[in-house]
Amino acid sequence: MINRNRVLEQFRTLAAFDSESFSEQEIAAYLERKLRELGLFVIQDDAGEKLLHERKADGQKAGGKSRPAEGKTFGNLYGRLEGTVPGAAVLFSAHMDTVAPGKHKKVVEHADGKITSDGTTVLGADDLTGIAAILEALTVIRENHLPHREIEVLFTVAEEPYCRGASVFDFSKLHAKTAYVLDLDGPIGTVANAAPSIVQFRVEIKGKSAHAGFEPEKGVSAIAVAAEAISRLQLGRVDEFSTVNIGTIHGGTGKNVVPELAVVEGEIRSSKAEGAERILEKVRQTFLEAALGAGATASVLAEEMVSAYHVCEEAEVIRRYEEVLKSLGYGDVTVVQTFGGSDNNALNQHGIEGIVISNGMHQVHTTQEYFYLEELKKSAEIVVGLSL
Repeated sequence: MINRNRVLEQFRTLAAFDSESFSEQEIAAYLERKLRELGLFVIQDDAGEKLLHERKADGQKAGGKSRPAEGKTFGNLYGRLEGTVPGAAVLFSAHMDTVAPGKHKKVVEHADGKITSDGTTVLGADDLTGIAAILEALTVIRENHLPHREIEVLFTVAEEPYCRGASVFDFSKLHAKTAYVLDLDGPIGTVANAAPSIVQFRVEIKGKSAHAGFEPEKGVSAIAVAAEAISRLQLGRVDEFSTVNIGTIHGGTGKNVVPELAVVEGEIRSSKAEGAERILEKVRQTFLEAALGAGATASVLAEEMVSAYHVCEEAEVIRRYEEVLKSLGYGDVTVVQTFGGSDNNALNQHGIEGIVISNGMHQVHTTQEYFYLEELKKSAEIVVGLSL
């Protein structure tokens, strides 16, 4: 019952919007109208305003050096379609934002059904294929009068920057206790049942400035302290559960000045929450000790962006997905543990047992991103099956 041409045109419509993170207002306004046309009760929350204030505060803390916080805002979109048959409510979720470069995207269809951009931008399959599949499923259910249980939809803003939209959503609005998040690359049938905690950290080191030529011995280089601390840290994959990365380093005011200030930013990922805490303490102590030894000071600020989750492979949410795949003849389910975060981290944190399911996207976050039309069709069919 899936209309291949219609679902592709729906994706083209979505991709035509410039919807990089924090710029989702146009696509969100379109989707709000679309969901209402499909008969859903729709609410736009105040996530846009909350995130705007958050970003302004971050900019002030960083001395105005963070990304700009101006512009229009839009919230997360929540939709609900009353069920026509008994059964527990089910939630489908996808995010509206894309990574950069995501402006002026052009969708190119190839003879073999492969869909790409023109190579100058991302395609936006992450996560617009998820949205397109959900919309096509809702359209099929409506036009064929299919009996269905209660369906809830959550389209979030600012997922790419550590799921900021979902972090401020009011989960008490939801009726569903199980969820399917369409936001996973790989072949159809792949599901992620676990993901890590992600902790961001920011280290500010203060040394002492001096002329680098005339009296360097009177200075304390904050950059040298940062380098010493980083050299003592184990980076990359530190164990089978955890990774550590130093992402940015800023400091200094001139080539001939011993740098008084340095800022180091990074992240920790661990599939075990206690692992992230343990590693963060190691990072904190390493920087503090390096600063103390050089006569400098250091402060470490950290924030958990998403919390780890793990859904048992025997859980009903996975068993139901397996049943639908089998009924459609799409083969076996492949269960994986991802090391990336998604809105499903927030869902599980709030007591909703969710898994992330593949929507057929590949090479995401690159200008080589692609999907096949047949995979998009299958994604929509699976959403229909899960709704009945």
